[in-house]
Amino acid sequence: MSRSRLLLLLLLPMLLLTMAFRQTPLVDPPPIDVPAGLTAVQVSKAVKGALIGRTWVVTAEHADGIDAALNGNDYQAKIHVAFDTHQVRIRYVDSTNLKYKVKKDGTRLIHTNYMNWMRYLSGDIGRDLQLISAGAESMPMASPGG
Repeated sequence: MSRSRLLLLLLLPMLLLTMAFRQTPLVDPPPIDVPAGLTAVQVSKAVKGALIGRTWVVTAEHADGIDAALNGNDYQAKIHVAFDTHQVRIRYVDSTNLKYKVKKDGTRLIHTNYMNWMRYLSGDIGRDLQLISAGAESMPMASPGG
């Protein structure tokens, strides 16, 4: 057997193993607490700002949340971000070409990049909520007499 074929036979299992690890369990991020005193409009602003900042497209707005999609050249992810004045929750809705599947035991799997995107988005929403809260606290109260 030639040396190159032997090398190929040795590397092939490692390549297949590496490809298998491109999937990870799909777990929706933990809820993000909303700082006290923020209005629903301020929470919506923080959520939309974080989505747009990460190149998500807002596809629908509802009283209780926002639907958004992340579109790549050959993939798409869809999420629903539910919120009120107490917390924000990000939930997986659908995807294309992100290796989504449900195992027999009910475990959902998805491409590892999706889970990273959720971690970054969740962090950005939390940060934006804190920034809006800090800005709201530092704004002077209007006097009744003008």
